[in-house]
Amino acid sequence: MNLYYNRRVLVIATTNRHKFIEIEQILAGLPITLVPLDKQTEIKAPEETGLTFADNAKLKATYYSSNSRFLTVADDSGLEIDALDGEPGVLSARFNGESYPEKFEEIYRQLRERNVTGSSARFVCSIALAEYKHVIFKTTRTIEGRITLTPRGQNGFGYDPIFFYPPHTKTLAELSPKSKAAVSHRGQAFRALRCFLENHLISQAR
Repeated sequence: MNLYYNRRVLVIATTNRHKFIEIEQILAGLPITLVPLDKQTEIKAPEETGLTFADNAKLKATYYSSNSRFLTVADDSGLEIDALDGEPGVLSARFNGESYPEKFEEIYRQLRERNVTGSSARFVCSIALAEYKHVIFKTTRTIEGRITLTPRGQNGFGYDPIFFYPPHTKTLAELSPKSKAAVSHRGQAFRALRCFLENHLISQAR
């Protein structure tokens, strides 16, 4: 397996440029070449049929690794809103249209229907690192917060403008990229991956 897979190359299985930049910054300095998924254009995207974030992360990581012949990390992440019974959950990226303002409005509409103003919520990020069809590292991390009454902030992406993080008294979209990465679900997960790469793969390759 190690002869077949180049452990100095890591495919980041996302087409979201904002997400890739966040991950690239967290993994900066490692002796590994990070390759975005758009460089693997000949590989058709798999259907995300998992019932959990962890299921989808594993599905994508093993699929892209076995097809690209590179070590691959995939994440599946999203927003769980308690007042909406955990929705949008694993459907976060596909929830109510293409644009995030549309998604926000639908969330607010559903909250109004339930006579709720704001709600406790969390971001969840599951990641899986695969070598061929074998997952060699996985983790799930969360960040707890609340849904704001209106979107706030120009930084970040996705649902960040409506996710209020109490310790910083700001939404994730109001934090600097560095501050967000220090506390976010994705930041936590990929720092754990960085530790794994440093302690298990990179040290073995020296």
